[in-house]
Amino acid sequence: MRPARLSLLSALALLASLTPLTLGQASATPAAEAGPSPAEPPALLEIANPGLELGAEGWEFTAGTGIATNNPHGGSRLLYLDARAGAGAGAGADKKVSQTVTADGRGTYDISAWIATGGPGGRYVARVNGTEVASRTLPGASSYRRHTLSRIALDRGDRLEIAFESGAGWINADDLMVSPSSPADPHVSSSDPKIVEMFDWSKRKANSWVQLPGTEGPLNVDENNLHGTGSGVYAPSYWAGYANRSGYYSRDMAHQLAGASVLGLGAENKAMLRSYAESATAEHKYYPVWALNFDATTYLSIDYKAPDDFVREVPATFELVQKAAEAYRWSGDRAYVDDPALWNFYRHATNEFVDLHDGLKDNGSVQVAEGTGKGIFEGAASYNEQSDEPLAEAGDAIGSQYQAYLAMASLARGKGDRALATAYDKKAKALKTYFNSTWSGTGSGADMVRGYTTDGAPLTGWGKENSWFMPMKKIIEPGARNDAYLDYIDEQASGAGRPANIEAISYLPDTFFRNNRQDTAWKWMTYVYDQKDIQHVNAKQGTNGDYPEISFTLLGQTVEGLMGITPNAPEHTLTTESRLPSGMDWLKIDDLAVGGNTFGVRHDGATKSTLTNSTGRSAYSWEARFPGSYSTVKVNGQARKARTKVVDGVTYTCATVSVGRGRTVTVEVR
Repeated sequence: MRPARLSLLSALALLASLTPLTLGQASATPAAEAGPSPAEPPALLEIANPGLELGAEGWEFTAGTGIATNNPHGGSRLLYLDARAGAGAGAGADKKVSQTVTADGRGTYDISAWIATGGPGGRYVARVNGTEVASRTLPGASSYRRHTLSRIALDRGDRLEIAFESGAGWINADDLMVSPSSPADPHVSSSDPKIVEMFDWSKRKANSWVQLPGTEGPLNVDENNLHGTGSGVYAPSYWAGYANRSGYYSRDMAHQLAGASVLGLGAENKAMLRSYAESATAEHKYYPVWALNFDATTYLSIDYKAPDDFVREVPATFELVQKAAEAYRWSGDRAYVDDPALWNFYRHATNEFVDLHDGLKDNGSVQVAEGTGKGIFEGAASYNEQSDEPLAEAGDAIGSQYQAYLAMASLARGKGDRALATAYDKKAKALKTYFNSTWSGTGSGADMVRGYTTDGAPLTGWGKENSWFMPMKKIIEPGARNDAYLDYIDEQASGAGRPANIEAISYLPDTFFRNNRQDTAWKWMTYVYDQKDIQHVNAKQGTNGDYPEISFTLLGQTVEGLMGITPNAPEHTLTTESRLPSGMDWLKIDDLAVGGNTFGVRHDGATKSTLTNSTGRSAYSWEARFPGSYSTVKVNGQARKARTKVVDGVTYTCATVSVGRGRTVTVEVR
């Protein structure tokens, strides 16, 4: 049994003990273009005493169940069920704890709970008007895990029962949370059941971390400040970082944005990005703060002490610019180019920020943003916080700076400023040329430079983030050096250099997918997924799968990685490239939301792709890419002359087709 401690969810429960836990409106989908009418937001839903801090209030108990204090997930109380009386294989539950709620209106909801068990076979169940609509059969796991009942649809007057039912061992449950079900609900099918299982798990898990806009919740909760410092109204947001802190982190959020986009969490992405943009003030020397509370306004106190004393890492500034451009392409929301707070952040991050943080190393005609070499509260050059190297410049920072320049060019084009776009394209090209000709040295593999210390000494060898970010951010020129470095990364991560924390390993699929090494990328995706039920290295976080970054990244890697889907909602274009690994014959996704449309995409091997423009008012221009050079392509069975293009050193055969609403087009090469 674990000792009692007060988690963030228990702090939420303490507030809920005064006011029932309330589900507000679902996140609004940005209206960037004419599209389908948004779904009606869910009505309020109230669950009494979700953290059990008021004892039995709101709950119904059978014999052999009750409230205990010996093993809470958070706070001081939990509910328990003894093992069922019958031990046989066919024995049913004979003990139950439940709560029944009457819906005040229509909505669709996800309901999560932290559950520990002394044996398998128990159940976590939702019933609507007596009919079971969702359930989880609980494994034997004595440490708490987070379980979710997904997409529970209610109409006004429906009676929702949430129940825990006994199994072969005791059951402890605590800290329930209600989320609005995600606006998008894509589905995957495949010849390989592993990816279907992985995607379905990731959808449920990722959505369970979505916060309730308008909910009153605690601020500044962390492991050292269990009760927080007051409360605030939560903005559209999702957990990105430790589950026992009342906020989201820039590094995690940046890596989770693609998966959030797959779920249609456009309002959350925008609110969170905008909160970082507003925090990147002149007083902060244009660094965004490292973490904000879920009110999207208050800086998380464990990481922020004063304007000159807060956690800041160079890559995050640039990644947030890159991710804003990606959010724009997924959503089509013109706020990404029209909102002054966002636009000013992009400009400052790619101008003044670089000017203010470039003075330790002479980089000639280009500028490279630097850290201080003195630790995270004074400005770190790299995401690799475990290193004691006094880094001034790092591979993950310069790679992220390169991508920020490209993102700024893209955003400028979206804004209609061609001159600015051209200027940033030139800055990106100059930085990449400098990196490959000078900054990274002349070595290959383990001998490639991946950082510089504050006294100007180059660093080679394994640097974790400041190693794998360089090929992930595409700053290394394609060719032999890039290939050798990818081999080196896989070798190190597969051996003694493997990071201990699963969230660091979750970057490896991105690194290899973006360099067309799909078998290696898939190896690391399956590794991350297969570790989901292992205890996280930080015991307070539960299992690896209960670290939010894991589920979000697996969603993004399925869509952007395996399926090679690159959306551009503002331009009504979509690019696809099959990156199916060996042994996966076909993969299909349906109901994928891009802008105001939904799509179905299917890849059969690397030579046949199908796109369906399922819903929405806009026709999309689809570029279907296939690696290799072919003389002809077939579009819906009709041969046409092929064209080829080279992207990042890879030759593709391409076909561009307009796909109107309701149309399905198949492109194939032979």
